[in-house]
Amino acid sequence: MSCASALALAMVVSGHAQAQTEIDVAMIGEPDTFDPMVSTKDVVSIVTQHFVETLFTFDDNWATVPLLAAAMPDVSDDGLTYVIPIREGVTFHDGSTMDSADVVGSLERWLKVASRGKSVAAYVDSVEATGDYEVTIKLNQPYAPLLSLLAFSNSAAVVYPEEILADHIDNVVGTGPYEIADYVPDQYIQLVRFDGYTQPTGAAERKQIPDEIRFVPVADPNTRVEGLLSGQFDFADSLPTESYGRLESSDVAEPLLLEPFGWPVFAMNRNKGMMTNIEIRKAVQAALPFDDMLYAAFGDEKFYQVDGAMYPEGWVWNNDGGVELYNQNDIEAAAEHLEKAGYDGTPLRILTSRQYEFHYQMALVAKAALEAAGFKVQMDVVDWATLAERRNNPDLWDIYITHSPFLPEPALISSFSAKALEGWDEPVKNEIFARFNTETDPEARKAAFKELQTELYEDVGFIKVGNFNSLQGKSRALEGVSASPWPKFWNASTSE
Repeated sequence: MSCASALALAMVVSGHAQAQTEIDVAMIGEPDTFDPMVSTKDVVSIVTQHFVETLFTFDDNWATVPLLAAAMPDVSDDGLTYVIPIREGVTFHDGSTMDSADVVGSLERWLKVASRGKSVAAYVDSVEATGDYEVTIKLNQPYAPLLSLLAFSNSAAVVYPEEILADHIDNVVGTGPYEIADYVPDQYIQLVRFDGYTQPTGAAERKQIPDEIRFVPVADPNTRVEGLLSGQFDFADSLPTESYGRLESSDVAEPLLLEPFGWPVFAMNRNKGMMTNIEIRKAVQAALPFDDMLYAAFGDEKFYQVDGAMYPEGWVWNNDGGVELYNQNDIEAAAEHLEKAGYDGTPLRILTSRQYEFHYQMALVAKAALEAAGFKVQMDVVDWATLAERRNNPDLWDIYITHSPFLPEPALISSFSAKALEGWDEPVKNEIFARFNTETDPEARKAAFKELQTELYEDVGFIKVGNFNSLQGKSRALEGVSASPWPKFWNASTSE
């Protein structure tokens, strides 16, 4: 081989070795904000976890571990004081260095603007910098779920430079392994590796393998499937269950089944309108045929379980409180509740979206059952971004359909909070929930949660439809990504 040919070959080999690695991810929609402190939406969490970080996070077993914290906190014997060491040498994407002032300012903002932060605020006396790299949180009574709330990635207690802190942040500056390079609305969000990233000491390594991660909003679920099967996408979220067989038999893609994933929920507007009447709520609860709704949504029992407990069997929080009121499927009882309520024929407005197709299919079955019981039902079918906007206005809906993963700490279920969008502000529930959150004995907390689940059914705070398994899909060449409610791509690689 001539020297020129050898040089050319070496250049080709070198070019392949240095080729840019891009991971393309199909999502159900795009975030309406890049500030996860003010949002509980999964699409926000999935994207933003790559460029903003919290003091703590969860490991693969849902244990809380340090992320921006240097270690787990030193907690006083009375449970009222948390001294948190902060990692040194952490750089924000604007080049500034994180210190305790940034953490204090960010936590104070979280307590003020985040739905989960607001639920904690009444228990917090102060957040203070007690050193350049130490923060102390003082409580007025014990609050067992504090660390779980500080670790969660939606309505998240992320840390920003104190200079950008405001009620509304337009340009988010984080510490994460990736940063935003480009954003074209309705087309893509492009993240690139942040070269100044320093690895956490407690959380698993964030290897920053891809050069780029591109999130693409694809509203139609079948288009997400076809894009995955064609090789256009490396990963696709929230796929219809009927695509499982095609993915399983494909040479290009494969299914990822997250089992059990979570629970669909009919969220009820307790702030305004007909759902403030308990007899109306009981009529809805009595009428809904959950087995039929789950079958319509998922088709195969591989993907769902008819189960009224808030947590599945095998979870520490599983109990049978109130479940005798689950899946009544009793049209006559529903009609009796409507008569007691003095129902006047006002349309029951159900807000849903087809971007999560299973939401829509459940709504169709629910509509038929509710109409059989005597309701007039108005289905408002919108895109997910519009739904997320409308649910903030209690004048626009009576029920909206959403879902939640099974979370390690029940206090993370935002619907239990009186400050959540639904507005379930009821004295009996509030007392039980407060007692659950301030109790530190594990057995006493389990007993309190059973009371809370019982009150959920008796007061019809919201309606759990059942359990379901989530179908995602990935390229067979993609490695380093597993099924997750909030899939992460910093360790992703392709074998091609």
